[in-house]
Amino acid sequence: MPARLKLFLPLILFVVLALFLMRGLSLDPKELPSALIDKPFPVFTLPALGRDELLDKEAVTGEVALFNVWATWCVSCRVEHPYLTQLAGQGVAIYGINYKDEDTAALGWLRELGDPYIASIADREGTLGLDLGVYGAPETYLVDADGLVRYRHVGVVDQRVWGTILQPLYQQLQQEKESQ
Repeated sequence: MPARLKLFLPLILFVVLALFLMRGLSLDPKELPSALIDKPFPVFTLPALGRDELLDKEAVTGEVALFNVWATWCVSCRVEHPYLTQLAGQGVAIYGINYKDEDTAALGWLRELGDPYIASIADREGTLGLDLGVYGAPETYLVDADGLVRYRHVGVVDQRVWGTILQPLYQQLQQEKESQ
């Protein structure tokens, strides 16, 4: 290798590395891929929050539904909660996954802020969250009537997220279910 080319080798490596990093930085950090897309919702058996019963996959699948990972220690969950309550009032099926939380605190939260969930799964140890690949709360999964995870949203579900992303998918899955 000529001596002059050796002088430029560090610069060339720097440019290649910089381009690689710039491409990575341009990605939307909310777009976290999920290995579960188009795969079955995880099998689980966990207690229902505030009820004397166990819930499993069969008890919470069979209809198009949102599965919302939430916790009382999550500030963003408090922000999205009123909108989830509004969606539930419009007939959107929503199950809660109370993630690594205390039952007493979670039940108090639902009494104070309202309960938009058909049921809340008490994921005290985070085992279901681990199987889902949860990074933190809030996260929301759209699951079809066959129990397949169709979409994952990391962050707050608000009017913009619902109207531009989740609602069109939710309605499409509802139509597919009705046409079967």
